[in-house]
Amino acid sequence: MSGFLAAALAGAVTGVLSAFGIGGGSLLLIYMTAFAHVPQNLAQGINLLYFLPTAAASLPSHVKNGYIEKSALLPAISAGLVGTALAAWCATAMDVVLLRRCFGVFLLFIGFRELFRRE
Repeated sequence: MSGFLAAALAGAVTGVLSAFGIGGGSLLLIYMTAFAHVPQNLAQGINLLYFLPTAAASLPSHVKNGYIEKSALLPAISAGLVGTALAAWCATAMDVVLLRRCFGVFLLFIGFRELFRRE
């Protein structure tokens, strides 16, 4: 499979998952780092740009169906902006290998939490 076709397929699949709110960006990061051999810091930057249009495309549907808690918007956006700025500052200062390992530990934590979560 050509590089462009594989990247387009990965983008389409993760776009669908992003629309569901599943976190397709995390899967896109895994594809880029594990299969496309993109350095972790570059993959994270690409993922940020990828997120903007996918979120914009799915947001009207979520608003229409009442899946947006309006009272939570301002606190969530404010905290998200501050947290993102601090995390971006830390990520750009970190060694790529350490950044990749931290992301791997994060994925393992989330995976185990979901695997053993009680309903």
